[in-house]
Amino acid sequence: MKNSGKEERIFIRFQKHRKENWKKLCSKKGISLSSLIIDSVESRIFDDERRKILAFIEKQDNLFAKIENNINQVAKIANAEKLMSIEVLKAFNEKLKTITELKEKQNEIFIKIYSLIARKT
Repeated sequence: MKNSGKEERIFIRFQKHRKENWKKLCSKKGISLSSLIIDSVESRIFDDERRKILAFIEKQDNLFAKIENNINQVAKIANAEKLMSIEVLKAFNEKLKTITELKEKQNEIFIKIYSLIARKT
């Protein structure tokens, strides 16, 4: 028989209804019963939670990409028409500064999240 990296088997006794509840939970989370037990015992992040976190990070990154694209479009229009007033330019620069600060904070949070995910795997 081919060994797929599994080292040992552990036989555990517990009530049938508990097993059924765990299997339902696993099905809902899209993880195996073994993963549920091991991750719970070792206090690790469940695979489904890791997937949700990474999807959230990707969504946030895409949002900032759209904002950056819109900024570039505004800059092109302003350069082409040369009609942007000083007040509008100042307001635009303030919003750019805010976006830059938010992006930096987001990146700091992402670094912390990645390190937590890496520690719990």
